This record gives sequence, C-alpha cells and structure tokens, in this order.
Amino acid sequence: MSRIALAAALGGLLVSSLIFQTPLTSQAQIPPRTPEFLKQRTEDFRKRSITAEADGLAEPFKGITANGRVETGLFALRSTAVSTEPVRKATEAFLAALTPAQREKTVYGINDPEWRKWMNQDFYVRQGVSFLDMTEAQREVAINLLRAALSAKGLTQTRDIMRLNHTLGELNDNDFDRYGEWRYYLTVMGTPSASEPWGWQLDGHHDVINYFVLGDQVVMSPVFAGSEPVTAKSGKFQGTTVLQDEQNRGVALVNALTDAQRGKAVLKVSKTGNEILTEAWKDNVVLDYKGLRASEMTEAQRAQLVELVALYIDNMDEGHARVKMDEVRRYLERTWFAWIGSTDPAGIFYYRVQSPVLLIEFDHQVPINLRQLAKDPNAPTREHIHTVIRTPNGNDYGKDLLRLHYQQHPHNTGF
Repeated sequence: MSRIALAAALGGLLVSSLIFQTPLTSQAQIPPRTPEFLKQRTEDFRKRSITAEADGLAEPFKGITANGRVETGLFALRSTAVSTEPVRKATEAFLAALTPAQREKTVYGINDPEWRKWMNQDFYVRQGVSFLDMTEAQREVAINLLRAALSAKGLTQTRDIMRLNHTLGELNDNDFDRYGEWRYYLTVMGTPSASEPWGWQLDGHHDVINYFVLGDQVVMSPVFAGSEPVTAKSGKFQGTTVLQDEQNRGVALVNALTDAQRGKAVLKVSKTGNEILTEAWKDNVVLDYKGLRASEMTEAQRAQLVELVALYIDNMDEGHARVKMDEVRRYLERTWFAWIGSTDPAGIFYYRVQSPVLLIEFDHQVPINLRQLAKDPNAPTREHIHTVIRTPNGNDYGKDLLRLHYQQHPHNTGF
C-alpha cells in the first residue's frame, strides 16, 4: 500500500473512531465536523441502520408474550362509537400537500415491513418525508395530522421531545447535522379510509408513534417517548421539560405500597445500567409477569396504578384514550407492577406495568449523547429517560385486528 493510500485509510479509521468511541469528557474535545468527518459519519450511520433492520426483521412478527405463546381472544372487531374521521381527513390533507416525489417515498402498503422500521436512536436512517424537508405550509399540515390523532397533552409532549432534540444539538456544539427539532419523519401505510385498514407512523430520535386505524378502532402502539436531556436549562427552548409526571407518579405508587407489597414489586434494588426491554426491533420479546399483581393492591393503590397508566394512554385523542382505558380496566386484575432501583423520590429507577393488553416501561438511562457533560458517564441519570408503550399478544401495529379483518374479508392479506 502506498503512503498516500495508507494515510487515507488511517484517516478514515480515525474519523470512524471519533464517531463511535466513548464520548469525550469536555465540550472542547468534541471533534470538528469537517466535510470528511460528516461524510464518514453519514456512511457509518447508513451501514449501522442496514444492519439494525436486517437483524430486527429477521424474525417474523409474533408480538410480545408472557411465555412465548400468543394469548388469543383478547381483541375483537367492533364499533367504538368514536369517530376516526378527523385523523383520516387530516392525513388526506397531509398527503395532498406533498409533492409527487415526497408522496412516493411516504406511502407504503398496509402490510409493509415499514411498520416495524422505527428506531429511537438518532443515527437511524429513516423512511418517509422529513419535517426538515417540508415547506412551512407542509409542516403545519403535518402537525395538524398529529393534532387530529393526539390529545392536547400528547401533541405537547411530542412537540416538546422534538424541541429537546434541538437542545441536544445545542449541547453538542450546535451539531444540527445530527440533531434538531425537525429531524422527524412521517410515513403512511395503506390508503386513509372509513372502512379499510390504514395507518401512519412518526419516527425520530426519542419520538416514535405507530397509529393503526380500522373503521372507528385505533391501536396506537408501539409508542416510544424519551429525551436526553429531559429539561432544557438553556438555549432556544429553555424551560421545556418532559416525562416528569410519569417519573414522579411512578415513584409515588411504589411508595404507596406496604413493605410486604414493595418486597414483591421490587425486583432489584440496584440499578447500574439500562433495564428497558421492548424498544426498537423487540417486537417478539418474551417477558413473564413479575412484581406485584394489582389484585393484591388495595382499592386506593389500584386507583393510583390506573392513574399512572392513564398518563401514557391519555396522549391519544380523548375518545380513543377512553376506549383503551376501558380495555385496561377489564384486565386490571391481571395487571402487574414491577420496579428496579431506588424508591427514593429523587432516585434512579425503572418500572413497568404489564397485562395481557398493555405493556408500559419507564427507564432512567445512562448518558449517550451528553456523556461529555455527565457527572458519571457510566451511571443512569434522570436527564435521560426512555418510555415505551406496547400492545402485547400480537396487536402492536394493530396486527391482530388486521388479521381478524382479513378473516372476514380475505383479500391481498399478505398473511
């Protein structure tokens, strides 16, 4: 190998190592974003994305289960008496506002594996049209889609996570080639319809929503919501904060338990790393029920548990949130609450709520994109939170409802 070729190869390795090494300890040591660095980073991210997709989709979808077997009879085709017309019309308006080229890369078939192609990490190369590439008018129509599907609370949380991704860019020497408020993508699966199955997906760093529609039924899962940081202490969006109620009410519930109950709920008192189990590419996780069963709680404690669940479900529009909460209550006696870590109000912890029709996870994570600012870069922090909502037993992405629909209407099922 010539000296020039050797130098070029070593240079590429250096750039790659700067991207993926343990982040440095001071803001001044963040590597300069030269054109060569950005080109190499883009290529490395592309390769990592391809590998993640190949590994994540290698196994056909089954759904999250407690013992490896899908429990049947949990979901049914029925009328909820809650209209989905607002979100259908908002989605049609969004698609109409796109250019033909944008629309071509945004619309997928109802059975397309695009449903499963989401990732909460920032490096993932996503499908669809990006808010970053929209005009201001298109962006407003896209936000109207979210507004139609979500509650005011849900829209605020979604937008605040996007804003905090801008804060993350500010804290990384204004690296808006990697982070930013508008680096989020929308895709639409199927054709918006009053009777046929369809849906949409929002995908981006710390912010993922899968929204399936069939008639007046809605399945909004998987949903990922998180942030690093969770509070903007400076910058353009100073004061923005997320997931504090989910954090505080979780610890309030565990501390409302008796010592005996807490002995069952707490799986581990030590939390030194990440505990969350059902993030991206984890559609088929087998997760046994553990912790404290709601049937062993007092009426007041069960009410707290329901209020905690509602914090997550109430991000849907009011009508469909009510439908989902009715479903949650039907299986309340089979709902479990599990905890890992400190029960101190200011502590670091993980918790999950699990039933046949619902899985919620909350986790304080180790620093990733702000390690250079962390007091201990290897310890979980309250400034990095991940949460996930899942519908176990095969109904993430509305797939069990879709299966039932095709049993009644066998056409181009893809099953």
